[in-house]
Amino acid sequence: MESAPSTCFLRRELVGAGLKSPRVRLFSSSWQRWYPTSCKMSQRHFSLRNKRQQAKKINLPTNTGFKPIDGSKTDTSHTRKGDALPINTSFETNIGSSLPKVRSLHSDTVGYSEGSVHLNDENTSSSFLSNDIPSTTRNGGRQRSSIHLQDLIRMIRSAERNINLLNEARIRALEDLEKFLSEKKSLQGEINTLEMKLAETVARLKVATEEKIHVELLEDQLEKLRIELSSREELEQDLNNVVSSSQLDIVSSFSQELDSLRSENMVLHDELQALKAELSHITGTEQRVQTLEEERSLLQSSFKELEYKLSASQQDVSKISSLKSERKSLYEKVEDIQTLLDKATEQAEQAIEALKLNQELLKKVDYLEESISKTSDYKLSSEKMQQHTELMQQNIELLDNRLQNSDEATHYYIKSCQDSMKEFQDTLNALKEESKKRQEYGSVHDRPSEFWSNLLLLVDGWFLEKKISVDQVKLLREMIWKRERSVSDSYMSMQGKSEREIILTFLRLTSPTTGERLHIIHIAAEMAPVAKVGGLGDVVTGLSKALQRKGHLVEIVLPKYDCMQYETIQDLKVLDMPVESYFDRQLFKNKIWVGTVEGLPVYFIEPLHPSKFFWRNQFYGESDDFRRFSYFSRAALELIHQAGKKPDIIHSHDWQTAFVAPLYWDLYVPKGLDSARICFTCHNFEYQGSAPASELASCGLNVRQLNRPDRMQDHSANDRVNPVKGAVVFSNIVTTVSPTYAQEVRGSEGGRGLQDTINTYSKKFVGILNGIDTDAWNPATDPFLKVQYHSNDIDGKAENKEALRRYLKLSSANSRQPLVACITRLVPQKGVHLIKHAIYRTLELGGQFVLLGSSPVPEIQREFEEICDHFKTHEHARLILKYDEALSHLIYAASDMLIIPSIFEPCGLTQMIAMRYGSVPIVRKTGGLNDSVFDFDDDAIPAHHRNGYTFLKANEKGFSNALKRAFNHYMNDADSWKQLVQKVMSLDFSWDSSAPLYEELYHMSIARARSRD
Repeated sequence: MESAPSTCFLRRELVGAGLKSPRVRLFSSSWQRWYPTSCKMSQRHFSLRNKRQQAKKINLPTNTGFKPIDGSKTDTSHTRKGDALPINTSFETNIGSSLPKVRSLHSDTVGYSEGSVHLNDENTSSSFLSNDIPSTTRNGGRQRSSIHLQDLIRMIRSAERNINLLNEARIRALEDLEKFLSEKKSLQGEINTLEMKLAETVARLKVATEEKIHVELLEDQLEKLRIELSSREELEQDLNNVVSSSQLDIVSSFSQELDSLRSENMVLHDELQALKAELSHITGTEQRVQTLEEERSLLQSSFKELEYKLSASQQDVSKISSLKSERKSLYEKVEDIQTLLDKATEQAEQAIEALKLNQELLKKVDYLEESISKTSDYKLSSEKMQQHTELMQQNIELLDNRLQNSDEATHYYIKSCQDSMKEFQDTLNALKEESKKRQEYGSVHDRPSEFWSNLLLLVDGWFLEKKISVDQVKLLREMIWKRERSVSDSYMSMQGKSEREIILTFLRLTSPTTGERLHIIHIAAEMAPVAKVGGLGDVVTGLSKALQRKGHLVEIVLPKYDCMQYETIQDLKVLDMPVESYFDRQLFKNKIWVGTVEGLPVYFIEPLHPSKFFWRNQFYGESDDFRRFSYFSRAALELIHQAGKKPDIIHSHDWQTAFVAPLYWDLYVPKGLDSARICFTCHNFEYQGSAPASELASCGLNVRQLNRPDRMQDHSANDRVNPVKGAVVFSNIVTTVSPTYAQEVRGSEGGRGLQDTINTYSKKFVGILNGIDTDAWNPATDPFLKVQYHSNDIDGKAENKEALRRYLKLSSANSRQPLVACITRLVPQKGVHLIKHAIYRTLELGGQFVLLGSSPVPEIQREFEEICDHFKTHEHARLILKYDEALSHLIYAASDMLIIPSIFEPCGLTQMIAMRYGSVPIVRKTGGLNDSVFDFDDDAIPAHHRNGYTFLKANEKGFSNALKRAFNHYMNDADSWKQLVQKVMSLDFSWDSSAPLYEELYHMSIARARSRD
C-alpha cells in the first residue's frame, strides 16, 4: 500500500508520454495484502538498490541532467532493531539527454515486491529504449523525459519521507505504550497492596460481621477492576499485532486510543483512592458496631441483675414478719443472758481480788524464807536470835494457815465462776438450738402459700414447655405439696441463676441415678501431657481424672501419633487383636496399643493405612485432616464395638471427633452398640472442619442423607458438610467451656454460622466452666520453681521473681518494681495489638514486661521478632518467642500481674493458673474470662468474689485503664495487694468443682433415655 502512489504515477506518465508498448506490469493483487512496516521497507530498500545498480550501467551525456533533490539522503544511524530500514534514494549517476547512447542494461527490472512496479523482460529492453522513446535529438522529447524522471524521483523521495514519518510515529507510539505498561504495573502494585490490606483487615476484624455484605460488594468492585485490566491487556496485545500502514489516520486513531487509556487509568486511580477511603470507613464502622454491641450486653447484664435483685427482695419481704417476732424472743433471752453475765462478772472480780491477796502473801513468805536462810548462814547463837527465830516460825505457820484458807476461798470462787459460765453456755446452746429449729421450721412452714403456689406454677410451666418429663414433674409436684425443705432450699440458693441452672438443680432432687457409677469413654485428638497442642488436652485429662476420683470407670481413645511424648506413657504395649475398620469402600487393619497416662487407661489406634495418617510429625495442619480424623472416629467406634464394651457415655471433643455422633446413630446402633448416650464438647466454635460433602462418604456415612440444611450441610455452601454441626444435631448432650461463651455463640459473631443450629437445639446445650489440674499446677510442690510457696506464706514469690530476673538478665535494682507477664499464642484471637500496646504501656508506668509465646502466622511472628530485637538488651523488657513449659511455671510464680486481652476467649486456663500462683489477672470481659475474673474496683460485685482487673472494650484505652488501676493498687497499698494475692491463690478452680456438673448431665441424659424405654 505504501508504494501505490508512485506506481500509479509511473503508469500514467509513461502512457501519456507516447510509449506504445511499455513493459510495465502492475501487480494489483498484491496491493490488497498488508505487511509490517519493517518488512515492506526492507523490500523497497532492496528494490531501489537494484535500481541504482542498473542506473550506474547507463552511460549518458553529462551536458544535461538532473541534480539530486536536496535532503533526499536518509540517515540510518537512528534505526532500531526491528524498525523499518531507511531507503537511500539518491542516484549516483547523472542521466544525460541522449538516451540512445545506452550501452547495456544487464538487469532491466526495477522490482517493488508486494505491490511495486516491475520492469522485466530483458529481450525487449533495447527496443524499449530505441523504439518506444522518442529521439533525444528532439528538445521537446528530452525535456519531457527529464521532467518525467524528476517527477518520478520526487514521488519516490516523498514516499520515503512518508515512510520515515510513519516510522517515527510508530516509535513514539511504542514509547507511549511502554509508559502505559509502566503505569499499568504501578497500578497493579497498588491493587495488590490494597488486596493485602483488605485481607489483613478481614482477618483482624472478624468481630464486625455486620459489614460482611458491604465488604463483599467491595470485592466485586475489585473483581470488575481486574476484568477491566485484563481487557486492557488484551487491547495491548491487539495493538502490538496491528501495525499502521502508510495511512496516517491509523496512527492518529492509535494515539487517541492511548489517550483514552490514560484517562481510564486516571479514573481507575480515583476509584482506588475512593476504595481506600471506604475501607477506612469500614474499620471505623466496625469499631462503632463493636462498641454498641458491648454496651448492649452490659445493659442486658445490668437488667438481669436488677431482675434478680427484685425477685430476691420480694422473697425477703415475706421473711420480715417472722423475723420481728423472733427478734423479740431473742431480746428476752439476751436480757436473761446479760443478768447471768453480770453475776458471773461479780464472782470473777471477787476471785481476782482473792488471787491478788494470795500473791501478796506468797511474796511475804518468800521474804521470810530469805530472812531465815540469811539467819542460818550467820549461825547466830544468841538467845535473842533464837527467840526471834521461834517468833518468825510462828509467824510463818500463821501465814501458812492464812494462805491455805485463802487458797480454799480462791478455789471456791473459781468453781463458782466455772459453774456460772457452764450454765451460761448451756443456756446459749439451748437458745441457738431453739433458734435453729425455729429457722428450719419457719423457712419452710412459715413461708406464705403464694411461695409454694408460685413454685408449683413454675414447675408446671417447665413441663408444658417440654423442659422436663412427666415423671420428673410428678415427683416435683409431690415434693412441693409436702413442702419439703430440699425444694425450698434449692430454690432459694439458686436466686439470680439462669432458668437452666435452676432446672438442673431441681432435677438433681428427682434423679434416681445419683451415685450410680458410670462407664465413660472419651474419644479425642489430644490428651495432656502425651499429645497436647492446646487447652483441649488439659480438659480431657483433668475431667477424666476428676470423674475417676468420683468412682466412675473412665477410658480414653487417642490416635497413635509418631510425635507423642512416649515417656509419659506407662506400660505401653500392643494388643494381639488387630481391629479392622471401613474406609474408602474397603477394610483396613489397625494396631491397638494400650497404656496408662496420669493413672488413666488409654487406647492408642495406629492405622495400617497407606496414607500413614498419624505418622506426619505433627498433630494437625495436614491437607487431609478431614480424612485422617473421620477415619480415626470410625476406628474408635469399631474398637468399642469389637471389644464388647457397653459404655454409658461416649464423650467426643471438637470437630476432629465430631464424626462420632452421626457414625454412632447411623451405623453402630443397628450393629448392637446402643447402650451409650453421646456427649459432644466444642472448645472453640471458630474451628469447624468443614469440607466437600463427597469426602464424608469415605468413612461410610450417607452423603445424600446428611448433606441437608437440618443435618450436616455447612452454611457457607450447599456442597460442603460441617462436622461440628452434625455433632450438635446428633448428640444427646452438647456443651461448651463456659457459661458466657455459651451465650456468645448463640449470636452471629460467636456462632460462626452455627448460631441457628445452636438455638434450635438449645435445650441440650449448656456451658460449663473448665477447671485446671491442681496437681500439675501447684506452687507448693512445683519442681520448676526455685522456691515453693503457698497462700499462707507467699514470700517465695519474691525469690522466684528475683530468679527470673537473673535468668532473663533484667534489672533487679528495685524489688518492688511490678512484673507484668503474658503467656499466650500470638494469634489475632488473643488481642495481638493490645499485647504490643501492653509492652510499651508497662514500661511507661515503671514496670517490667515478659512475653512467652510464638505465632503460627508468619506476619505476626516477624513483627514480634522485630520487637524482640528492639528490646534484646533492655533492662526492663524481654520477649521469648517460643513455648517453654518449665519457663512458663517460673513466669507464673514470678509475675505480679498477668494480662489476657483476648478478643474472644471460650474459656481460658491461663487466668486460673495465674491465680493459682498468685499472679493477679488483667483480662477482657469475654467468654470464660468473664466467668472467672471479677474486677477489684467493682462495688456491684461481692467483695469475696473480686479477684482481678477487667475491661470491656477491646481497645488500648480500656486496657490502659485496667493496667493503671492495677499498678496504683500494687504501688500504693502493699498490704491490700498481699491480701488480694492470698485470696486468689485460695480460690478453687479445680476439676472437682466442674466435674460434678458433667456428672449431673450424664445422669440426667441416662435417666431420660431409661424413662422413654
